[in-house]
Amino acid sequence: MSNTTEPKTPKDMIQTMEQTMERLQGRFQAMSEQLQTKLDQMGTRIEGLEKNVTDLMGQAGMDEKPFPKGPDGRTLLKPPDNTHLT
Repeated sequence: MSNTTEPKTPKDMIQTMEQTMERLQGRFQAMSEQLQTKLDQMGTRIEGLEKNVTDLMGQAGMDEKPFPKGPDGRTLLKPPDNTHLT
């Protein structure tokens, strides 16, 4: 800790603990925001990749046999086992 003196009274201990909790909360909030930003960036990149794959499949003439959608509505890049692309 940055304090070099020990808290002397229960009130001092409470104040020190509150300050420590506030610092921890601030750090946690900053880390949460950074994580959310990174997840948003990854989602954007994945959507871009999916669009590029779809475009490439169209250019390759594979658009007449589109890949199925998953339960979340996203295109599955791997065809189901019972469907064979020729």
